[in-house]
Amino acid sequence: MNGPEIHFSLAPELRLFAVPERRRERTSVRTDGASSLGHVVESLGVPLTEVGRLLVDGRQATVSHVPRAGETVEVHAVVRPQHVPGAPLRFLLDVHLGTLARRLRLLGVDAAYESEDIGDAALAARSAEQRRVLLSRDRGLLRRREIWAGAYVYSDRPDEQLRDVLGRFAPDLAPWTRCTACNGRLRDTDKEQVGDRLEHGTRSTYDVFAECTECDRIYWRGAHHARLNTIVENAVSEFGGAAV
Repeated sequence: MNGPEIHFSLAPELRLFAVPERRRERTSVRTDGASSLGHVVESLGVPLTEVGRLLVDGRQATVSHVPRAGETVEVHAVVRPQHVPGAPLRFLLDVHLGTLARRLRLLGVDAAYESEDIGDAALAARSAEQRRVLLSRDRGLLRRREIWAGAYVYSDRPDEQLRDVLGRFAPDLAPWTRCTACNGRLRDTDKEQVGDRLEHGTRSTYDVFAECTECDRIYWRGAHHARLNTIVENAVSEFGGAAV
């Protein structure tokens, strides 16, 4: 580009998105003279979902600002915990985040998820229609203009992903109240009501059950409960909530 040169300072948390030669504390960029500040930030590789304050020569600016020659732009990361106005806090996860979706549901967090790849356009449209925060590790998906709100998931490890999302959005936790399979609400039930749908060993061993109000899946404290309970206890201990 042969337009004006501007100077960028990226927050340390955002430098991982930039190509190596742009990861310095300060970098210069030559623009076309017409593109918005938001467009220029994205051209550096930084999704706008990860951007907090934008300062131009020390003054607050918006993504629509058109940079002029010699301006210095400071790009800050979102402030945590991040407040998402306009709707109850709910999430939509892409096809690669199934384990994270199940763990959020385990904690009672509303987390929609499709096990089949429905495509970026459909995900973005669903985020807008249902006003859900789209969680993804796909920067291209997070750049789609139609999404309602979004967030980059920084790790590929489920434990770290969960801590990242809980720390960033501070959702209310209500463990053991959602179906990990479909995201529906659970209700208490008893053995007499669901006994004919249980294996003999389960029916004779367990007395406390819950049932999903959406898909009718039955839950009890079986062999995997100790591992799941550790996830719940760690999350509640660090981020608050009530273990039930």
